[in-house]
Amino acid sequence: MIKRLINWWDGRFERRFSAVFPPNFNNPHDENSPYALSLSGKLLLEHQLPDDRHTLLENKYLIKIPAITKKHFDYACNRCGNRVQRFFASWPCGCGGACVYCRKCVQMGRVSCCSYLYIWSGQLVGFPRVERACAWEGELSWYQSVASERIVEAVDGQSHLLVWAVCGAGKTEMLFAGLERAFAEGKRVCLATPRADVVRELRPRFESAFPNVSIVARYGGSEEVDEGAQFLLATTHQLLYYARAFDVMIIDEVDAFPYHADPMLPYSTARALKPEATLIYLTATPRLDLRIRSHLNLLPTVFVPQRFHGHPLPVPVFHASFDLKKRNVPKALKTWLIEKKKADRRVLLFAPTIEKAEKLKGEIPGSISAHSEDPDRENKIRRFRQEEVDLLITTTILERGVTFPSIDVAVLDASHDVFDEAALVQIAGRAGRSPEDPDGDVVFFHDGASDAMVNARDSIRKMNKLAEKGGE
Repeated sequence: MIKRLINWWDGRFERRFSAVFPPNFNNPHDENSPYALSLSGKLLLEHQLPDDRHTLLENKYLIKIPAITKKHFDYACNRCGNRVQRFFASWPCGCGGACVYCRKCVQMGRVSCCSYLYIWSGQLVGFPRVERACAWEGELSWYQSVASERIVEAVDGQSHLLVWAVCGAGKTEMLFAGLERAFAEGKRVCLATPRADVVRELRPRFESAFPNVSIVARYGGSEEVDEGAQFLLATTHQLLYYARAFDVMIIDEVDAFPYHADPMLPYSTARALKPEATLIYLTATPRLDLRIRSHLNLLPTVFVPQRFHGHPLPVPVFHASFDLKKRNVPKALKTWLIEKKKADRRVLLFAPTIEKAEKLKGEIPGSISAHSEDPDRENKIRRFRQEEVDLLITTTILERGVTFPSIDVAVLDASHDVFDEAALVQIAGRAGRSPEDPDGDVVFFHDGASDAMVNARDSIRKMNKLAEKGGE
C-alpha cells in the first residue's frame, strides 16, 4: 500500500501535464524548418517566437495551448503547474476586462487567461553522435567507478537513479562516462541545479571535459541564448522554458532550496523530460522523501561514502560562544581568526543573515562578503578562489557546489534556524577538498548546540565509518 501511494504521488506531475501536453507532439512527416533546432523542446510565449510566427502556426510547426485554464472555480497554470488559488490574481491586461494571471511564475514572464504557450510540433531534431567526447584523462576511485557504471546503466536503460555521495566525492567526474555514452548516442542532456553559482562553477569544467559538445549555461541574469545546444547547464527555474526536450536529465544538489520546497520546480523538471528518458539525482544530503523511496527500493540508489582522495570528511568542532548575541565578532571567533592568520590559513566564514555578514565585514580587517543581494558576488568569489583574499564571509548561498583550495570553515551562530542538518553537512564539506590539504578545520560557533548541529556531526561520523569499512 505504501509503495502504491508513493508511486501515485511520484506520477502526479506526469498526469497533470500529460492532459495538456501530448506525450509526443512532433510530426515526423513534416519537412524540417530552419527554426527546428532553436525552437524544439521549448515552451514559449508569443513575444519569444520568430517574426513569421503566423506562417509557422498555419503550417502546424507550432501548436498553442492556453497558459491558464479554469475548471469550475479553480485556475491552473499550464507553465508552472500552480493550482494554489492564492497565487492567482487579476489585472487589467487590455483584452476587454480583468484577466487572471499566475503570480507563482510571473518572474519568468507574465502568463494570463488570454495568453498562450507555444510548442514546436515540426520534425524531431537530431543531435550529432559525438564519439569519444570526453577529454578527461583522470582516474576514478573504486567507489567512483561503481557509481560511474551505474550512471552509464541508467543512461542506457532510460531509468531513474539516485547518486548519494558525500561532499567532495567527485560527483562531476562520476558523470563523465554516462555523459560520453549519451553524446555518442546523439542524446540531448540537461544538468540542472538550484544555485546559479554552481552553474557558473561547473561550466568551465564541462567545457574542458567535453570540448566537442555544444554547451550553453542559463541562469537568472545570464545573457546566453539556447539555440539548440546538445548540453544545457541551467538553474532549475530555467526548466520552465522547456517541454519534452531532454533524453537525460541530471538534477544536482536535488535537496537544495528552493527545489525541495517548491512544487513548481519538480513539475517543470518532469515536463522537460522526453517520454522515455533518464533522470539522475545527485546529492550528499537527500531529503526524507528520497530516503524513503530509496529504502523501499522504489528509487535505485548508488552510495559513495568516501571522498575522491580517500581521506575522511572533516568532523565539525563545537565551540560555545555565549557573547555572540552581544558582539558582532564574539571573542571566541576573534581568537580563532587570529590563530588562522598566524598559521597562514584562508577562511570561509558563514553568517546566518545578510545583515550579519555585512556587520562582520565591517569589523574584520581584510575580509570581504558575498551574498545573494551582492551584485559583485561573482567577482568576489573568483578573487577568493584565486587566493587574492584570505577571508570570505558569506551566507548559505555558498553552502554547496563550490570548491576552494586549502581553506578552513567556520559557522557563526550555527544553532540559527537557517542552518538545518543538510546545510551544516554541506558547509562542513567545503573544507578538506584538496588532496594536498585534506584536513581542513570546521568549527561551529554557538550559544547552545541545536539538534541540527548534533545530527550533522553524527551524519559525518557515520559516513566516515562507512568509508573506512569499505576500504577494509
